[in-house]
Amino acid sequence: MGKIRVMSENLANKIAAGEVIEKCASVVKELIENSIDAGASEIKVELIDSGTKLIRVVDNGSGMDEEDAELCFGTHATSKLLKEDDLYSINTLGFRGEALPSIASVSIVNLTTSNGETGVKIVLEGGKIISKEKGDLRKGTIIEVKDLFYNTPARLKYLNSLPSELSSITAVINHAALSHPDIRFVLSNNDKVILRTDGSNNLLKVINEIYGNTVAKKMLEISGENDDYEVHGYISLPDENKSSRNHMITLVNGRVVRNTDLNRVINDAYHKYKPDGRYPITVLEIETDPSLIDVNIHPSKLDIKFSNFEDLKELVFNLIEKALDNNFLGVDISTKEVNVVKYTEEPKEEKHECSHEELTLDLSNFEVSEPETKYEKVEEETKPFPELSVIGSVLGTYIVCHNEDGMYLIDQHAAAERFNYEKFKRLLKDPGKDRINLLIPINLEYTKDEFITLKNNIDIVRNIGIEIEEFGESSFIVRSHPTWFKEGFEEYFIKNILESIINNAKNFNLEKFNDSLAASLACHSSIQANTQISIEEMNRVINDLRTCKNPYNCAHGRPTIIHYPKYELEKLFKRVM
Repeated sequence: MGKIRVMSENLANKIAAGEVIEKCASVVKELIENSIDAGASEIKVELIDSGTKLIRVVDNGSGMDEEDAELCFGTHATSKLLKEDDLYSINTLGFRGEALPSIASVSIVNLTTSNGETGVKIVLEGGKIISKEKGDLRKGTIIEVKDLFYNTPARLKYLNSLPSELSSITAVINHAALSHPDIRFVLSNNDKVILRTDGSNNLLKVINEIYGNTVAKKMLEISGENDDYEVHGYISLPDENKSSRNHMITLVNGRVVRNTDLNRVINDAYHKYKPDGRYPITVLEIETDPSLIDVNIHPSKLDIKFSNFEDLKELVFNLIEKALDNNFLGVDISTKEVNVVKYTEEPKEEKHECSHEELTLDLSNFEVSEPETKYEKVEEETKPFPELSVIGSVLGTYIVCHNEDGMYLIDQHAAAERFNYEKFKRLLKDPGKDRINLLIPINLEYTKDEFITLKNNIDIVRNIGIEIEEFGESSFIVRSHPTWFKEGFEEYFIKNILESIINNAKNFNLEKFNDSLAASLACHSSIQANTQISIEEMNRVINDLRTCKNPYNCAHGRPTIIHYPKYELEKLFKRVM
């Protein structure tokens, strides 16, 4: 007799549950997706002990009749795919027919549902129906999942702590509320309400409910489209950022997805305005023909593939970059409210100066609610750089200035770096032929693979203004370099530039490379902190900064200037109350 046996349906469902149902949040995600697909306008999620004891989801969707209520727990039973071709044009959140049987196989499930004409109550244990009776006619569905993993103790012991499970569930509800602002969501744990949205279809209001009023007031609205994609949503001002990418939320046709390349593009668009290692808060809704995307990659339905992806990345990058470039980004120490600015395209203490020894080019990312709150989006013109009178400096680092609006502190290094960054950007855009010939050429030796890579990209080096030639089997000789390389550090910069080209040849982007090079040159060439300078030099720093396209952030995204308004100073000294 052969060794191969066909698994029982229950065993197959338990195995499937290993991929579909990883934790309590997975159950909540699948259940609310079913509620959304059923057309619900209200979804209530009630938990006991972070869902480990009970997950109860109540909706006012279309409900089911008795036949569908039984059939929905069968393997791969779904109302959302009728034929094979539907797989290439998916318009629903759930479609695989795996969720309910997987959940039922590892828990006790009570289902109460009605389509408004008939109602039924069904109880399942371990995936088997143990009772069925008529229910009331309240249109919609109530599903209770009790004692998750009660029959799979090995899985049960790997559940996270209650706070961690609750955090994961809250993130799921947050995402659902952001992707469907027209649905009223309520989440509670042990009878304590954690999140409540009103279903008014106001995305900014949902952002307020999730992130709070301070963040909501620092969001920019963006909107634009190309032939295949429409993009709209909100992005945070650069000073409102997080330590992880978890708050860069991308929605595609109402589905929360994750795509590493798209997140990288979003973060790259902020590179001029924030420090590395910090990430913006973004909620971007992408709408497209379902035939241009594929979400049938993994049972979690989070991963996605795009057609014409380069066009989408370019659209997203340009929308974000233009929105940031067109808005005032100075830091204001004030309790006054910040207007929400709309941009639409129609037609721990950390020091960022680099010592000379540490300076390197970082090209790792170069692949290309209060009831009274009003949520009107208003236009705001970019504020001109203020006229300032210099008083002196503090700690040899911060220039102290004032005018009739209050006091200003300017970071002398960040300010000089900004001016030099924009200068080097202009020079790199059109390096010209102004070069210095070296009396003693620089000889640089590489491994065979590095030599081949550099040889294949030698035009990039020459376009920067570095005259380089092959010299032997695995080395190059440098005969000249641009006149604006800082004296004394020419070889250091040349080596860094060539090394960066070697390391990033596969995904090399000249524009981004020039940007990183300009930032590095600027940081190296600028006044450092803890350096005493004269009043004349301070005025020159400020006047240079005034000429910049963006005078409010250094090349690495830190603020150059902080404003202490007169009113805030008077409050500090109790002159006003």
